[in-house]
Amino acid sequence: MHFASRPTMPLAGSIATATALVFFLYACGGNHLDSTVKQLDIGHTSLPLITVSGLQFKDMNRNGQLDPYEDWRLSAQERARDLTSRLTLAEKAGLMLHGTAPVLNDTTGAGTGNAYDLAALQTQISNLDINTFITRMSTDAHTMALQYNEIQALGEQTRLGIPISISSDPRSHFQYVLGASAGGGGFSQWPETLGFAAVGDATLTRTFGDIVRQEYRAVGITEALSPQADLATEPRWARINGTFGEDADLAKAQVQAYIEGFQGGTTGINSQSVIAVVKHWAGYGAQKDGYDSHNYYGRYATYPGNNFAYHLKPFEGAFAANVGSVMPTYSEPDAAVTVDGITLEQVGGAFDKPLLTDLLRGKYGFQGVIVSDWGIASDCDANCLNGVSSGAPSFVGFGTPWGMETATRLARFVRATNAGIDQFGGESDPSFLVQAVQQGLLSETRLSESAYRILLQKFQQGLFDHPYVDADAASSIVGNASFQAQALDAQRRALVLLQNTGNYLPTTGNGKKVWLYGIDPAIAQQYGYTVVSTPQAADVAIVRASTPYQTLHPNYIFGSMQHEGSLAFTDGNADYEAIKQAALAPKSVVTVYMDRPAILTNVQGKATAILANFGVSDAALFDVLTGKAKPEGHLPFELPSSMDEVVAQREDVPHDTAHPLYAFGYGLSY
Repeated sequence: MHFASRPTMPLAGSIATATALVFFLYACGGNHLDSTVKQLDIGHTSLPLITVSGLQFKDMNRNGQLDPYEDWRLSAQERARDLTSRLTLAEKAGLMLHGTAPVLNDTTGAGTGNAYDLAALQTQISNLDINTFITRMSTDAHTMALQYNEIQALGEQTRLGIPISISSDPRSHFQYVLGASAGGGGFSQWPETLGFAAVGDATLTRTFGDIVRQEYRAVGITEALSPQADLATEPRWARINGTFGEDADLAKAQVQAYIEGFQGGTTGINSQSVIAVVKHWAGYGAQKDGYDSHNYYGRYATYPGNNFAYHLKPFEGAFAANVGSVMPTYSEPDAAVTVDGITLEQVGGAFDKPLLTDLLRGKYGFQGVIVSDWGIASDCDANCLNGVSSGAPSFVGFGTPWGMETATRLARFVRATNAGIDQFGGESDPSFLVQAVQQGLLSETRLSESAYRILLQKFQQGLFDHPYVDADAASSIVGNASFQAQALDAQRRALVLLQNTGNYLPTTGNGKKVWLYGIDPAIAQQYGYTVVSTPQAADVAIVRASTPYQTLHPNYIFGSMQHEGSLAFTDGNADYEAIKQAALAPKSVVTVYMDRPAILTNVQGKATAILANFGVSDAALFDVLTGKAKPEGHLPFELPSSMDEVVAQREDVPHDTAHPLYAFGYGLSY
């Protein structure tokens, strides 16, 4: 008879029972399996094959017999339980680390480069039993796929043949900030997630996710460290760019559609999925004074409006989509927070058991993998705490153990695991988890629970059976013409028309002289414009600007890269000087890239038309300016009228500056 799948059992005490049942059925001749089943395509492999009843299976542990975890006829749950029961303590600890794939000639220490260090990877995979890595490599699709296959070959050489999972920060947009997004590689280029919120079309967002899912799987990326379900309720915050704005209902719908696209449906992980890691649970957007908790000085989230529960709502969209993984926030609340009778602890999210176990797993019933953000178990040295006193800041001595700064590394691993963490981001030393079990600080059963969850997803994705990719096909999938055309259309649709004095737009370029700032002259010429050297000689001036920012903490590694502080255009700002120059032309058009909500109070009178963009190519921009397409976007956050009102608003409350220049949802068209 057919051996039907059963609901997932609680892990404690169940792995041995389930494994014994599977072995009993095998001992009875394997008659529980459907004799009419067809051969699964197991693709290329370096492993020996076993033939049973005319079907082929990989002998992953090379013992010459078909073990339950090797049998693709069984359910993912059954296979994961069997394999978990075979793991050593060290292998369980290795599974719980989400390392950084090392690259050759790495100058940043963060894994950026264009070729993997396969020797270093072999050490981590074979000696440390790590089999999940983030990639920050940037190269062409064919090379990425080839190198991914080499990594999988290393996985097949291990004792149990566990396949390798590769994750990535977003790499399909415009902004590249180390630790938040990844660069290049020829992927289709879409607006930032703020742009999808501006369009407000869940179908478009789902299509985006589906396309990126295909591109990622083509090169071997099986896990997306996205989306951000954080709410942009604090206008100064540096991470707004990766969110869906400040409105919880809009963000909830967008988060759900994004995950459904990446995971290939609403039912959870399947063989075509890229696992979505929704982040950052929870309340990360309410950062005190807008400072970011990658930095010690920005470790606090604050809730002066008692509005923490509002920040949970977007995650409900993730749970509706059966999201595979959740990443907790770095931030710690600066005062007591209670939600649904659960009082959070004043520590970083990865150490907060009420946040992870009581709220996430308890109230919301989340059953997937909880993966920490990077560096939560690492030490934050004096330079990390106080900023470097001389020289340039670096990742040396960097950590994010907020609320546990004075604890030992061992104590952080124990606290986070007991809180509910299944996998530690950016870690490559499993010895602490092994020591914790040996010293009685953690039970091996607790590690088995995490190992099972991680293995289950690998089985659900089909990595045990078909881990390799077609490197030749990757080049025709990643960034192909159809995908890029849809991405360009999304860029056009996401533009938000804020001002259009005298209905100047749309306008043709035919016979017009144009002065440009931040725009490729060749693109303007393709649309019929003649480029001139001064605004005074032009019929129209067109300016690309970006939301202003300050570098208030240059002595901190992330503080030196992130956009902080004022959102207002002021004299001396290069973009503002260009805007003032453009005003000398008879007509001027200004588009502002909004990674944060810009203050345009002193721009309005200097421009004929103003458009907000969230990542747009010159060609897509000119399509809209000349009427080949229409702007469809509406602001996903309000635009304040002054910094005084930004300072006065509450970090956790949306839409609450006193007199916004443009309200949430504002947008014109033609």
